[in-house]
Parts: sequence; C-alpha cells; structure tokens
Amino acid sequence: MKLIKAKDRNLQLIDKLLEVWESSVRATHNFLSNEEILEIKKYVPEALSGISHLIIKTNEDENPIAFMGIENNKLEMLFIAPKYRGKGIGKKMLLYGIENYGVNDLAVNEDNPLAKGFYEHMRFKVYERHELDDQGKPYPVLYMRLEK
Repeated sequence: MKLIKAKDRNLQLIDKLLEVWESSVRATHNFLSNEEILEIKKYVPEALSGISHLIIKTNEDENPIAFMGIENNKLEMLFIAPKYRGKGIGKKMLLYGIENYGVNDLAVNEDNPLAKGFYEHMRFKVYERHELDDQGKPYPVLYMRLEK
C-alpha cells in the first residue's frame, strides 16, 4: 500500500474515488437517505477535481482504498472504503496531512459520532457548531481545530 499525490485526475481515477466515497458514506452517514447520498454524489467529482491537494491511499493492486482532500490547512474530505476502516489508515493519512500540509482545521457532521471521536482522538477540538450544513440542510456541522 502506498500514498500518492494525485496530479492527473482523469475520469478513471475520479470514478474509482467516487466508489470509495459512496461506500464510505453509506457505511458512516446513516443520517442521510439514499436520495440524499445520490444527490450529493453529483457534486463529488467536481470537488475531487478542484481540491488543491488530493492524497490517495492505494492497496497492493494500486486501486484507491482511501483519499483525503486538503485546501489551505483545512481537511476538506477524508474517506476510507469500509473494508479498510479500523486499520490505522485514517490516522496515518491525517498525520501525513498535518505534517506535510499543516492541516489544523476540519468540519465533521455531528451525526457521525465515530468520525467526531476519531478527530478528537487525533487532538482536534470543537470550536464552533452550525445547525445547517453547507447546503443548508438540517445536518449540524462541528468545526474542529487541532490543539497544539
């Protein structure tokens, strides 16, 4: 398994990352309906193409199993295929982001307690809460900052 910085974000790569995204969201975002997931999914390729730093973890077959996106010291996305969750990949990736890109800020859905707990374990602390998500939906978002 290796970590790669995605420079060439071709359609084939975006499709593979979209599969990781959807499987991860279905495993962790129980508060979203199938329709909501499919609606959000329409915007993911654009987000993957536009993020400044896209870091991908691949398996032995060089297929993506996890990815994170970073913009201006902020972790914008971190998704891990369900089969690979709980194996330290998220921790390794987040530490890589902190060490190499100065990640010190992120947002997480309040209704995703496992993610919130993971980020707290990684020394992030909630500093702000919004009742609505970025799309104006009633899914509270917690803004977290890395404690030094």
